[in-house]
Amino acid sequence: MIIDISRPLAPGIAGFPGDASYDEGWTCRIGPDCPVNVGRVTFSVHCGTHADAPLHYDDRGAPVGALALSPFIGPCRVIDARGTGPLCMPEEIAAALDAAHPRVLLRLMDRLDTKAWTEDFRALAAETIELLAERGAVLVGIDTPSVDRATSKTLPAHQACRRAGMRILENLELAHVEPGDYELIALPLKFGNLDASPVRAVLRRHDPPGGGGR
Repeated sequence: MIIDISRPLAPGIAGFPGDASYDEGWTCRIGPDCPVNVGRVTFSVHCGTHADAPLHYDDRGAPVGALALSPFIGPCRVIDARGTGPLCMPEEIAAALDAAHPRVLLRLMDRLDTKAWTEDFRALAAETIELLAERGAVLVGIDTPSVDRATSKTLPAHQACRRAGMRILENLELAHVEPGDYELIALPLKFGNLDASPVRAVLRRHDPPGGGGR
């Protein structure tokens, strides 16, 4: 079974204030003088579901196209980490990390309105990143716009990921996903000079023999 955990990209989706908005249109349309439709898009690479590269939070960091792909494919654990505090603290997820998990996706909130920007979203404490690193995580994913609070100027969670060499997925859609173990596939595009990339993120749960699937 394949579960899509990507947010749709369409005009009107909300983004960080001041960031480039998503826009789309047509360069060519099928007609008497043209046999094809050709679309065009302009948008921030942080629109929708995306992977951050170290270049996003470190001037000397690697661009997204230079990153190894292995962290973005493989076993992962989805954890319901909803809570009342502005930051998800390590003690809130420690019990769900009963073994080493190379990829961890955290549901931090109920569904967000993708067309209305809000700074009131839950993020991650740097100590939570450090706990994940201790448990062997090479990637962390969340269903909110950033691993840090929207108003942060020091980006402690991003910097904790930098120190740990951990990859970041943001703006996932996890409200329809049951907590548990899956296979993650969330490949970034090979942008040679940019700090992030949209991804089409999916989870795959392998059905037992005779269980069917799609």
